[in-house]
Amino acid sequence: MRILLAGASGFLGTRLADHLTADGHRVTRLVRRPARTGDERRWNPTAAQLDPAVVADADAVVNLAGAGVGDKRWNDAYRRLIRSSRVDSTTTLAITIAGLPAADRPTVLLNASAVGWYGNTGDRVVEEDAPAGEGFLADVCRVWEAATRPAEDAGVRVVRLRTGLPLHRDGGLLKPQLLPFRLGIAGRLGSGRQWLPWISMADWLRAARFLLDRDDVAGAVNVVGPAPVTNAEFTRELARQVHRPAVVPIPALALKVALGGFAQEALTSARVLPAVLSRAGFAYHHPDLPSALHAALND
Repeated sequence: MRILLAGASGFLGTRLADHLTADGHRVTRLVRRPARTGDERRWNPTAAQLDPAVVADADAVVNLAGAGVGDKRWNDAYRRLIRSSRVDSTTTLAITIAGLPAADRPTVLLNASAVGWYGNTGDRVVEEDAPAGEGFLADVCRVWEAATRPAEDAGVRVVRLRTGLPLHRDGGLLKPQLLPFRLGIAGRLGSGRQWLPWISMADWLRAARFLLDRDDVAGAVNVVGPAPVTNAEFTRELARQVHRPAVVPIPALALKVALGGFAQEALTSARVLPAVLSRAGFAYHHPDLPSALHAALND
């Protein structure tokens, strides 16, 4: 399969490109700088610039582009970047796909989204049919997903990947936590009662590959593990696996001082289940948190 990948330099994108290439697929990476290798093509989503011929050469498009939500302290400028980096890239791809002759369009667009769609769900279980919640990330997800509509209206299968928290020691949720946990100076965040929708990196990659092939699956898909846990449960299990205590809780006020606007998202509860993946018969390699954390720390 010929796959066009946006966001190929990110935490998920680099691993997905390697995974797909190892599986025998031809991956072309969209980059904002001048192309340096034969598998790169330049684009400028901020200016809606993308050569239609690059898209016409693909069987499938995967869009993971977007500024990292946990990479910097949030201020108004970074909030705007979080939103624009997602909406601009998705709009550029969707409109370019829709503008191609039907015979030249890719068959599927896998577009990133996030469980932030649901906002704060407390202890309530949510699946893909739940409406968008409230808050900054929910608003971002709403416009982000809406930007895929030109491709969908053109008859292309669109899958919106509402990703949870992929577990890998080199990034995402785990990387900033490992050092304080190993030093024994970490603990639950706030009350610890908020639900975390995690997924192992291996299962995230396998789910993306699964969804590329399944032409009967479209729309929103929760790319999360089947057994969400609370932050307190996550904290206890991570401490157990690194053989350290986790007895220093981080108060909500301290989070707000350290993280600014992102603190509210860190304290948000999302009890999300992967109903679509389960109905489609996706089999997890790591169906529970202990096995997922073991893989993340030792793979």
